[in-house]
Amino acid sequence: MIATARPPAARATRLAGYLFALAAGATWGTTGPLSTALYREGAAITGIGFWRILLGTLGLVAYGALFHRDLFRIDRAALLLVGAGGGAVVALFEVAYQFGIAGAGVAGAAALLYIAPVLVALLAKPLLGEALTPPRLALAVVVMLGAALTVRGGSHGTAEGSVRLAAGVAGGLLAAASYAGSTLLARFAVPRYGALRVLLLEIAGGTLILGIVLPLAGHPPAPPPTVGGWIYVAALVLGPVLGANVLFFAGVRRIDAAPTAVAATIEPVVGALLALLLFDQHLSGLGWLGLAMVVCGVAGGYLEEAQEGQGRTT
Repeated sequence: MIATARPPAARATRLAGYLFALAAGATWGTTGPLSTALYREGAAITGIGFWRILLGTLGLVAYGALFHRDLFRIDRAALLLVGAGGGAVVALFEVAYQFGIAGAGVAGAAALLYIAPVLVALLAKPLLGEALTPPRLALAVVVMLGAALTVRGGSHGTAEGSVRLAAGVAGGLLAAASYAGSTLLARFAVPRYGALRVLLLEIAGGTLILGIVLPLAGHPPAPPPTVGGWIYVAALVLGPVLGANVLFFAGVRRIDAAPTAVAATIEPVVGALLALLLFDQHLSGLGWLGLAMVVCGVAGGYLEEAQEGQGRTT
């Protein structure tokens, strides 16, 4: 068989897909720096997630009312599984990740978050019947070691002392667990209900749950105390909550899911660089090595998954 050159239109589409995915990862990478700026404006850690997903929900509702009425066609199964189950996972993530950023620093929290693909690989076999291959297991170990090195070799956010660092690590790990749960749920729900509908149900459910649980826990979600705080919240909504997902979906429509996810793993690197430039949160040599291990391990896992998928289709 004689190989033929890929048409220019196909190359342009693929390039656009990678650029969209890189933009999505870079946008997600602003979560830590924007949250750190909010802490400095006096915003409560427990309330940041509530306000950002509340405004994100309102934005999606407005979009659906104006342009996409089908977004509100929701059956009872989707309401229970995605709205309640997915909402609980999102609620846990929104609180836990803020504690991770405040206690372990931006780079440390992002590195801990990327343990999520490890958890997905381990849980996908019993829950979804996906194989746990030796390469996946080896890459999982690389990611976990890299996360540990990043936390050990980095600045520890706005908190001080080993107790706060421990709380940050616990928050980062809980965020990773909840993110893994959301990923597993998305693999089941998105093909059935659509990505935007799943996103709306999850963040609406998360908003409702946090609106009930936080006051009961003695931490009602107080609004940001300054105009600057509201600007940072709006940036979190327009960027990591809505914009990054739109960019990621645009990438997935143009290239395969695995290479899209590989490109999006630029997130912790962007977060670490922004934290360094804006808040003087440094990483030691071991910290940068750990961050590189996390990125390479996650990227390798996605590429290995893509190769397996090609093998199954040939």
